[in-house]
Amino acid sequence: MSKISLSKWLLAALALMVSAPSFANDEVRKLTENPNYWAYPGGNYWNWRYSELKQINNKNVGDIVAAWTFSTGRLQGHEGGPLVLPSSATGLGSDHLYIHSSFPNDVFAINLDTLNITWYYEPQQDEAETVPVMCCDIVNRGLGYSMGQIYLQQADTTLVALDAKSGKVNWKAENGRDIGYGPAAGDTNTNAPHPIKDKVFSGCSGAEFGVRCWMAAFNAKDGSLAWRAFSMGPDSDIIFDPNKTTSLGKVVGKDSSLKTWCANSDWKAPATGPNSCKSLSDQWKSGGGSVWGWWPADFEENLMYYGSGNPSTWNPVVRPGDNKWSMTMFARDIDTGMARWAYQMTPHDEWDYDGINEMILVDMKVKGKQTPALVHFDRNGYGYTMNRKTGELLVAEKYDPAVNWSTHIDMKTGYPQTLKKYSTHYNGEDVVSKDICPAALGTKDQQPAAYSPRTGLFYVPTNHVCMTYEPVSYAAGGNEYVAGQAYVNANLTMYPAGAVCPECPNNNAAKDNMGNMIAWDADKGKIVWSIPEQWSVWSGVLATAGDVVFYGTLDAYAKAVDAKSGKLLWKFKVPSGIIGNFNTWAHKGKQYVGVLAGIGGWAGAVVAIPGLAAAPDTAALGAVGGYRALLNSARNSGVLMVFSLP
Repeated sequence: MSKISLSKWLLAALALMVSAPSFANDEVRKLTENPNYWAYPGGNYWNWRYSELKQINNKNVGDIVAAWTFSTGRLQGHEGGPLVLPSSATGLGSDHLYIHSSFPNDVFAINLDTLNITWYYEPQQDEAETVPVMCCDIVNRGLGYSMGQIYLQQADTTLVALDAKSGKVNWKAENGRDIGYGPAAGDTNTNAPHPIKDKVFSGCSGAEFGVRCWMAAFNAKDGSLAWRAFSMGPDSDIIFDPNKTTSLGKVVGKDSSLKTWCANSDWKAPATGPNSCKSLSDQWKSGGGSVWGWWPADFEENLMYYGSGNPSTWNPVVRPGDNKWSMTMFARDIDTGMARWAYQMTPHDEWDYDGINEMILVDMKVKGKQTPALVHFDRNGYGYTMNRKTGELLVAEKYDPAVNWSTHIDMKTGYPQTLKKYSTHYNGEDVVSKDICPAALGTKDQQPAAYSPRTGLFYVPTNHVCMTYEPVSYAAGGNEYVAGQAYVNANLTMYPAGAVCPECPNNNAAKDNMGNMIAWDADKGKIVWSIPEQWSVWSGVLATAGDVVFYGTLDAYAKAVDAKSGKLLWKFKVPSGIIGNFNTWAHKGKQYVGVLAGIGGWAGAVVAIPGLAAAPDTAALGAVGGYRALLNSARNSGVLMVFSLP
C-alpha cells in the first residue's frame, strides 16, 4: 500500500470512528418510522404522537371495542404509556409490549401473542424516604428503549438499564445522589428516560423543595455520565458558551444567569436588609428549574430540546430579577450538552408556570416562509412557534382566551407584558391576588399534544382553570430553604375559568368547564376548533392517518374525535380517570389503541392520594378545592386499556 493510499485509509477509518456514535441509535430511529411499533415516548423523535396506521379511521372508529386489559397492580396516578417492540429488538420469539406502573415503578414485558407476562422488574426503593418528597403524586411517565435495553428512571433518582429479553439489570446510574441530592434533599424523578443516539437523557424533579435541577446525559453502553447541564448557575454549570450561546439572536454574555438572580428594571432589590442583592446573591443555589417532560431531537442539527420549570421558592420577593434560566426552552448539542440557544418564556415567574411542556418539531410554513419550526404550548397559556435552529421567536399567542396574567408577548424582546393586578409579588405584607388565569396548573401541564401532517394541526389537551394566590412571607410563617423540606411559601385555590371569563366561547356550552380539547394552527396562532370538557384534559393525545384524534378525561372516558372538525365519534367508560398517553400499534395485521387508566397527578390528586378527600381547598397546592367533585366520577386504578375493531 502506498503512503498516499495508507493516508487515505487512515483518514477514512478515523472518520468512521468519529461518526460511529451518531449511528448507535439508528435502530430506534428506524423503528419509529414503522407504524406497527411504538419505540420512543413521543412516537417519533420529533414528538408528533402521530401514527400512519389507518385501519381504525374516522368512518369506523365508532365500532371499536375493548380488546384486552392489563392491571399493573398499583393504584394512584398512571401517566405515560407503553413501548411496543418487535422480536428483533426484544431478542424474544414474539413482539412485546413494555409497560410501567406508578411508585414503586414496576416494569412488565408482555408477550403480544399470548398476553402473558414474560418478565417483570420490581425496584426496591425506600418508600418512606422517597414518596413524601414527590410533589404532585407518585407518577412515572414511562420507559425508553435502545441497544437491546429498557430504561427506567426510578423515583429515587436511580436510572436503570434492563435487558429487554430477560429483565436482568445491565447497569444502574445515580442521577442526583452522585452530586449530593437524592430524596433526602427533596430530589426525585418522574420523567421517562429518552434514548437519543448513544445516550440516555433524564432530568430532575424537586423545584418545590429548592433543588437546583438539570438535564443529564448518560452513556447507554454502561451508564456513565456524559454531561449534566444545570438550569441556573455559572456558565460552566449551565454549559453555555458566553460568546456563542444566544437568546433571541443575542449572545448571552458571561455568567448571565447569576446576574439575573439579583435585580432588573422590573424588580429592584433594596440596598440593604434581608432582601438586598447581597443577601440574595446565592438564591440560585436553591433555584429550582425542574426538568421533566417529553424531549425531541433534530439529528441534522445534532440538537435535543427541553424546557425548565419554576424557580424556587414560589414567593417571588426573595428572588428579584429574571431568574434565568428557569422557565426556559433549551436547544443543546446532543454530544456535548453545549446550549446553542435558550429562550426564557416567563421571566421572574410569580405563578408557577413551569416551562417543561414538550417541544414539537415540524417543517412548516410560518408567515409564508418554509421554516424548521419548534412548537411549544407553555403552562403560561401561550403557544409559541420558534425557529428551532436559531431560536428566533415567530409566533406567541394565547391558546385559551381566559389567559389574563399578561396582555401579549413583545415579539422583539420576547417579554410577556404583565398586568399589575394579577401580580403575586410581595410588597411589604401578604396579599391575595385573585382571578389569575391560568392557575398554577397552567393552560397545559404534562399532558402532551399531538401533530398530524395530514391536517397540519396540533391537538392540545388543556386546562381552563383560574386561581387565587397568596404569597407567604417568612415573617408570616413561610419557610427558608432547608434541604428536603417543602419550599413553596404560597397558598392557592383553583376554580373554573368561566367565573372570570364570561366571554370565553365555550361557557355557553359548559359554564363550569375546567378543560378544553383544542386544534391549533401554529402559523396563525389560532384555535381551529375547541371541545369543552367538564374537567381538565390531562391525558396525552394521539393523532392518526385515519383522521382520528384520541384523548381521555379525568372522569374516566376514552374519546375519539374527527381530526378536521372535532366531532365526537366514539367514547368508552374506563375504570379510572385518564392521565396516561394514548398510542397505537399493529400486531398480526390488526391495529390496536392503548391508554393507561389511573387517575392522579396534580389535578387528580384529590382522588388518588389517601387523605386528600377531607383536606382543605388549599391542599395539593390548591388543586383539592377545584377538583373535589371528581370523587363522584372516578376512583383509583392502574389498568392498561387496549381497543381494536371487533
